[in-house]
Amino acid sequence: MPNFLRIGIHQSNVSGYTSKAWCVRRVGSAIFLKWGAVEVQGAGDGRKVYWTRLPQEKTVRCGTAQRAQDYAKAAIARRRNHRYEPLAGSIASRRRTASGSAELKQALATILIVDIVRSTEKAAKLGDARWTQVMGHYYAAVRKELKTSRGKEVVTTGDGLLATFKAPAAGISCATAILKAVRTLGLEIRVGLHAGEYKVSGAEVVGLAFHIGARVAAKARAGEVLVSSAVKDLLKTQSTIRFRDHGVHQLKGVPERWRLYRVED
Repeated sequence: MPNFLRIGIHQSNVSGYTSKAWCVRRVGSAIFLKWGAVEVQGAGDGRKVYWTRLPQEKTVRCGTAQRAQDYAKAAIARRRNHRYEPLAGSIASRRRTASGSAELKQALATILIVDIVRSTEKAAKLGDARWTQVMGHYYAAVRKELKTSRGKEVVTTGDGLLATFKAPAAGISCATAILKAVRTLGLEIRVGLHAGEYKVSGAEVVGLAFHIGARVAAKARAGEVLVSSAVKDLLKTQSTIRFRDHGVHQLKGVPERWRLYRVED
């Protein structure tokens, strides 16, 4: 059975982007699933896809071969509805750099997570062709503001984006600029920021700080920029940025409870 690549705005003739892949394999009455982030290099017949980190895996025991076949067909249909395209060939492990497996280095940054609100609903309303155009303008607008604020794009996540900044004030400035820019496209986004340490190994970044940033963004409503207490504490001397207490929250999968703050216009 084929592998699938989530294409979003990316088509087969585009190289050098991050996306998500999903694989299904049936052996008798068992289904083997594998999914995770990938890097796409090359285009057309020469396109190569690499896992950017170890993929998640799951085995489903269906009891009979017919049930397994039905399960696989239904799973594939769901993925096609989420804008996945069939992917010919296998997905390779991440390419090694010339220096081999790089030593883990620790870094501190402000992490920004951007996510479109009700993206599936909007995509269904606009249709594939128009939605592809809108997403192209969306990513262009986001990347323009990232460049202006000297942010570093880490990965795209379907209709979202993760970036890092050396200074929290720059991250907040970029977040508010992105909010204004994408409204001209008829889109509403939510943004979360967190400051913390993460580890770098070659081109790969890992760390709990990224998960906290994603959970902070998930707590935001349309048009909101939320920051963790870690970001606010770093900005005690920044009198030009105003915050409103957003309460104490339990972030899914994250230890302890976190106080969040809303960035005021």
